[in-house]
Amino acid sequence: MIFLTGATGYVGRNVLAALASDQQKIKVIVRPGTRKYLEENFVGSVVETEDLFSESEHRLREVLAGVDTIVHLAWFAQPKYYLDSEKNLECLMGSLNLAKAAVAVGVRRFVGIGTCAEYDQTGRLPISESAPLAPRNLYGWAKVSVFHLLQEFFRLHKTEFAWCRLFYLYGGEEHGDRLVPYVRRRLAKSKTVQLTDGIQVRDFLNVVEAGRQIVKVATSGYSGPINICSGIPITIRDFVTQIAAEYGREDLLEFGALPRGANDAISVVGVTRFETLFPTASRDPV
Repeated sequence: MIFLTGATGYVGRNVLAALASDQQKIKVIVRPGTRKYLEENFVGSVVETEDLFSESEHRLREVLAGVDTIVHLAWFAQPKYYLDSEKNLECLMGSLNLAKAAVAVGVRRFVGIGTCAEYDQTGRLPISESAPLAPRNLYGWAKVSVFHLLQEFFRLHKTEFAWCRLFYLYGGEEHGDRLVPYVRRRLAKSKTVQLTDGIQVRDFLNVVEAGRQIVKVATSGYSGPINICSGIPITIRDFVTQIAAEYGREDLLEFGALPRGANDAISVVGVTRFETLFPTASRDPV
């Protein structure tokens, strides 16, 4: 049985769909009132909690009984707020509590979800899993702290551990404040789209493919960190221009209208080993 947290979230819904298509036995934990966001044909077990990150270890042990693998996606990720929110500390502590409960009941494998924000992003070279870790915000520090702590904790208890570092995802039912839905919403109304100069180079991956890759990692014997990325560099300017071309309204793009943030790295592109490690996996990076 695979236990999934964050199943109703942006990435979680796609992981859940990939697990279902893979005919895995699934158990999810969700907040009250959010079952409606699960797929209509979902046939797995559902457990409810007011707040996963404040649950007692005793309750989590009960919930995890009979679970073989945990895929832990839940985390505070509200656009515009998550990078420096103190909720990152709550997620950190709650994740450690989940790990303790997992070991206590004999869970065999734990797959955590990291981020490219863990890496040192001051360079321009593609980022491999062995690159230095040097976050620029509280979100990145919380994630890298969980990674180091869980890696050592699970090593002591001989629990398999993999850590999927997500790069820049798009597609699916994105929050309206994210880049792609913002651009599409403005273009659909024939309104101008204010952007930075767009020279930043990024690594974009469709969230559906990210869900498939996470499931592939979860159901394999792979251990350690792994980049979930396309490995394809593209400037934000070119990426957004491709979207505008679908509407025939490249003229509505106002590059340079907004300043780049102080911590806005010039290049964040991952090195992907996914096809080498999992040669039968499909990719849909752009």
